[in-house]
Amino acid sequence: MPKSPLPPKPAPKKHAAYLLYVGIALLLASSIALLVWLKPDRQSNPESNQTAGLHSDINSADNSSDRLDKPALAADESAPSHTPPATFVTGLESLPTSLQDTDVDGEIIIDAQQQLVVTAGLRQLFDYFLSAQGEEDTATIMRRVERYIRHHTPDPAATQAIAIFKRYVGYLNALPDIEQRYGSFQLQKTQAGTFDLSLVAQRKQDIAKLRQQYFDNATIKAFFSADDDYDDYSIAMLNIEENSGWDDTQKEAARQDYISRMPDNPIKNNLEHQATLQTLIEQTDKLKAEGASAAELFKVRRELFGAPAAARLAQIDAEDASFEQRFNQYQAQKQQLLQQGLSDTDTRLQLKAIEQQLFDEAERKRLAGYAQLQQQTLPKP
Repeated sequence: MPKSPLPPKPAPKKHAAYLLYVGIALLLASSIALLVWLKPDRQSNPESNQTAGLHSDINSADNSSDRLDKPALAADESAPSHTPPATFVTGLESLPTSLQDTDVDGEIIIDAQQQLVVTAGLRQLFDYFLSAQGEEDTATIMRRVERYIRHHTPDPAATQAIAIFKRYVGYLNALPDIEQRYGSFQLQKTQAGTFDLSLVAQRKQDIAKLRQQYFDNATIKAFFSADDDYDDYSIAMLNIEENSGWDDTQKEAARQDYISRMPDNPIKNNLEHQATLQTLIEQTDKLKAEGASAAELFKVRRELFGAPAAARLAQIDAEDASFEQRFNQYQAQKQQLLQQGLSDTDTRLQLKAIEQQLFDEAERKRLAGYAQLQQQTLPKP
């Protein structure tokens, strides 16, 4: 199942619980189609497909975020928006508009015996081409993917990858029945202010059974373990929030305990990094309010992130202090200028000269926003 960006560390507040309800409900109510998971995170040389144990084609898509995620398979396919060639050689001929000027996401990895090694990147590769559903019909996409795999991958890995792709398409076609069964009802309950965790558990069981019909255990783990980890985390946080026998301190302790017991994976790393950043912000604000020196701030940051990061943060502090000092100088000169009664044209010209004297080009772009922020932070009379 596709994932939204990880939520911030849950705060012990009622609105945090409601947002968690809505977030999970929206995942459950993905309705008729499974949204494509597109996460470009690897790069490699496409010429390496003949090297055992290396990626046969790994093209990171730095610009793939510009593409809109689309349903992987639509129940009622619209007419294709372009005419693909009758046959494919590489699978990349006459790409649909949404895939033009992009790099292919995902990977195909083979071992020393040219056997396929199934990874999450293989699913990512499938999703890349399936994201064009609606621009191309399913039969065209399947021909395109098969030719792409065979052009870049030797057998038996190519045949193995194609077989998994066909099963993946079958899985995506079967999934909407489960999503429809649970999604709409759960969303209605969430909008009414309740949440049925038994529905969540039953839905997970049904999806697990469906996956077993299409994939072996190794493929299930490679394709869906990250999704399952995220779902488990979200449900655990919801269970903690729903525990009326705990106060806020106990709930926070339970959250931290759950995270500490999670297996090492990107979700845990993200949460721990997020918690460390929050700790840094809180300690930095406290120390600054107490008038701490730069050396004291450096010590705290070094303990949390190491000396190089602490040095960089100290440099940022110095740059911010310099900018604030020059901004205050700029504001004072601006007020003096406005009091001189000059024409609008002369005022603008002199004000521009002051800005160019005090700030570089990048800093001048910050002036309006920074001035507005300063105004908002001023104490109300």
